[in-house]
Amino acid sequence: MKALLLQEKGKWNEMTIHEIETPVPGTGQILVEVHAVGLNPVDYKSATGGNPNWTYPHILGLDVAGVVTEVGENVSGWQKGDRVVYHGDLTKDGGYAEYAITNANTVSRIPEGVSFEDAAAIPTAGYTAYQGIHQKLPLSQIKTILIHGGAGGVGGFAVQLAKLAVKTVISTASSHNHEYVKSLGADYVLDYREENIVAEVNRITNGRGVDAVFDTVSRQSATDSLDLIAFSGHLVFIAGAPDYTKIKPFTKSVSYHEVALGAAHQSGDPVAESNLARMGDEMLSRLAAGEISSMIKEVIRLDEVPAALSRLSERHVNGKIVAKIRH
Repeated sequence: MKALLLQEKGKWNEMTIHEIETPVPGTGQILVEVHAVGLNPVDYKSATGGNPNWTYPHILGLDVAGVVTEVGENVSGWQKGDRVVYHGDLTKDGGYAEYAITNANTVSRIPEGVSFEDAAAIPTAGYTAYQGIHQKLPLSQIKTILIHGGAGGVGGFAVQLAKLAVKTVISTASSHNHEYVKSLGADYVLDYREENIVAEVNRITNGRGVDAVFDTVSRQSATDSLDLIAFSGHLVFIAGAPDYTKIKPFTKSVSYHEVALGAAHQSGDPVAESNLARMGDEMLSRLAAGEISSMIKEVIRLDEVPAALSRLSERHVNGKIVAKIRH
């Protein structure tokens, strides 16, 4: 099979396509003929430092959509020809190839009417947003939520899910992305470079602060977000925990929620792995119903992935980029 190979850590912008052997599924696994793969910042970030579990050459690509071509032992519910999508295990070879392997209990079925490209745009960013909004936050107690980075993948899906849950959604984004983020459902969009975010959030919430913040940016951003949260509010973070000492114990009563999507693969917990499939089912159902957008901005070829990852690393891309493997 053809695969886009990472020859050594740090060389992701030099990846090229080579012919290698097609993998064989083991017990509990399926072999997927890859039709589309979603690009994510985690691709270049993990490739920059490498992973101790990798051998080289390595194949990146976590978000895979395609067709089941072979089923391993002790697999039930899947058969050859099924259209599937999944979030892959970061410690193993990924989907920038013609074929890929995954554990069968992490896979979701692609509904009729949903393309491979749209499905591949969902897993990493969409599942992260879903877990943060629906599995971490007590939504019935939340009226206002601030979502950082609404023009990005996780932020964009989080904005859509929060609006579907009928919340007042505030988001941050560069000024040129404001209309785009509003089109996803944000009620207010703030320019984090030009505006005083604390002052604006206080103005919008009549001085109370938001019930929840979903931080997609950094540890420092998560720490700064503590100034925006109302009493007994919530902070969801995906890019580093805040400095908890900023708030004195038994004062503001903030609840903290870490989202570490890929850790489910290393947990050794079948329930945690299967939750990836459940989140996929929920997100694909919403996509099929037209309730959310896949936010695809560009569909590229496999050989164009390194250049597209370079654009992602410059943080000037909104929405999602997907590589189409089979035409």
